[in-house]
Amino acid sequence: MGVIAKNMDTDSLININVLYFASLADKARCNEEKIQVPPSISLTKLYETLCQKHRFDLPQSDLRVAVNDYFAKWTDEIHEGDNVVFITPVAGG
Repeated sequence: MGVIAKNMDTDSLININVLYFASLADKARCNEEKIQVPPSISLTKLYETLCQKHRFDLPQSDLRVAVNDYFAKWTDEIHEGDNVVFITPVAGG
């Protein structure tokens, strides 16, 4: 399990599951990962941190985010056990 929050007491962290699709899965070299984060982390900060970890180059403005199968706002809170998905742009025809 990855820990996003460095130098924090692990008792104060929550466990979440992050799912990756398309180019994000390619960059992360996985489709999902379980990580520990501070309970106060925003979805924006979570994505920024994952960008540094996995070298994502898609700006947040090009993505949608979902929590527990529902589209979320970037300002929504994350809770213990949540599933977070960053959704890349989709071309269709």
